[in-house]
Amino acid sequence: MSEQESRRSRGGVQRVEGKLRASVEKGDYYEAHQMYRTLFFRYMSQAKHPEARELMFNGALLFFSYNQQNSAADLSMLVLESLEKSETKVEDDILEQLAKIFSLMDPNSPERVAFVSRALKWSTGGSSKLGHPKLHQLLAVTLWKEQNYSESRYHFLHSSDGEGCAQMLVEYSTSRGFRSEVDMFVAQAVLQFLCLKNKNSASVVFSTYTEKHPSIEKGPPFVQPLLNFLWFLLLAVDGGKLTVFTVLCEQYQPSLKRDPMYNEYLDRIGQLFFGVPPKQSSSYGGLLGNLLNSLMGSGEEEEGEEAGQEDSSPIELD
Repeated sequence: MSEQESRRSRGGVQRVEGKLRASVEKGDYYEAHQMYRTLFFRYMSQAKHPEARELMFNGALLFFSYNQQNSAADLSMLVLESLEKSETKVEDDILEQLAKIFSLMDPNSPERVAFVSRALKWSTGGSSKLGHPKLHQLLAVTLWKEQNYSESRYHFLHSSDGEGCAQMLVEYSTSRGFRSEVDMFVAQAVLQFLCLKNKNSASVVFSTYTEKHPSIEKGPPFVQPLLNFLWFLLLAVDGGKLTVFTVLCEQYQPSLKRDPMYNEYLDRIGQLFFGVPPKQSSSYGGLLGNLLNSLMGSGEEEEGEEAGQEDSSPIELD
């Protein structure tokens, strides 16, 4: 498309949007919604995918501004449809648009769950992996602002934003947790980042959390034994020596018994970083298996990548 044609096309979209906005402002929500849908399918049939996406995105924002959640959610799904059918490349501005839509949706609506699941799938080219790290980071920040700490933590785990995750966990701990559990909030995150083979984020979340948490005295060494264990563990992961890892886990068993999941995560960390052979059982069972599978996916992933599943349910912190 030439530059002149592109300008003409944008001008046409803007004129149409003006008419639709006038309908919405008059309260003709149903009529405007149907017109948006008609124009979407017309543009798509003409392979005008960017115009279709722009029209649906702006329409969704307009309906959100008038608290027309159902119409806005429907147009939001059409935004995704335009992306899926046009094979549009993943770019930051598109991810930010999707995150903007997510932030405006009713947090309790089933449409929001469907939207985020589909958006994450598109962001990885429809693969089984869990979604683009940047989109996860944007979703995590929105959920953090909503004080939905559990789901925010899940999305931070699949981003590369260890610092943001730590700051959220500090707020989570100080506002919802017991003072005696300040070390457990970060322990869960560090171990799960390591299970995802994300050493860098594990180190960043640990250092940022321990520096910024008002109830943690400056270290290392720390007053809390569990924090000392995590510090030594991160050093051991860099060294890769099995004997160090084994002694470390033995010495800190009293702290590690505070949460039955810790040793399950450490079994996996031992396999990933220290060459420990898997247990005879090919997979974990029961609740622990569900948690590990939701965290790591059912199969091996490439180094530094997220594990594969399409479910966006959070991993419980408790």
